[in-house]
Amino acid sequence: MAIQIAQGPDEAVSAINTTPLVDVMLVLLIIFLITIPVVNFSVPVELPKQRNEVRESEPKDVVITVSREGKLYWFDAPIANKDALFERLKGIALQQPQPEVHVRGDAGSDYAPVGRVLLAAQRAGIAKVGFITEPPARSL
Repeated sequence: MAIQIAQGPDEAVSAINTTPLVDVMLVLLIIFLITIPVVNFSVPVELPKQRNEVRESEPKDVVITVSREGKLYWFDAPIANKDALFERLKGIALQQPQPEVHVRGDAGSDYAPVGRVLLAAQRAGIAKVGFITEPPARSL
């Protein structure tokens, strides 16, 4: 790209310098590439397909994942057993305002592990429990 230099003191340069714009766009692209994987959950589960109302989860909400084998995860950290889950939920129940508990259950898992999560939440005194699902595929 050639740079155009004004010939006289009253002449304006008509070329646009796009280098700063390209630099800013590359920085934004790098930021997006770094932050997008953070949004995804790392425990792979196949979520059930359901239609529901769209809700935005807040950072303070607790996400409990139930894998296909029935293993429990607090966000991405494995939970040893249902008693450890109950103790963690008791601590969450004491917070004001109380955060919501979101359950991510694999569609191929048994109902029993999900039921144990709901029972532990009920015993701990959690007021709001929701399920994270995927909407079914649209047929055209």
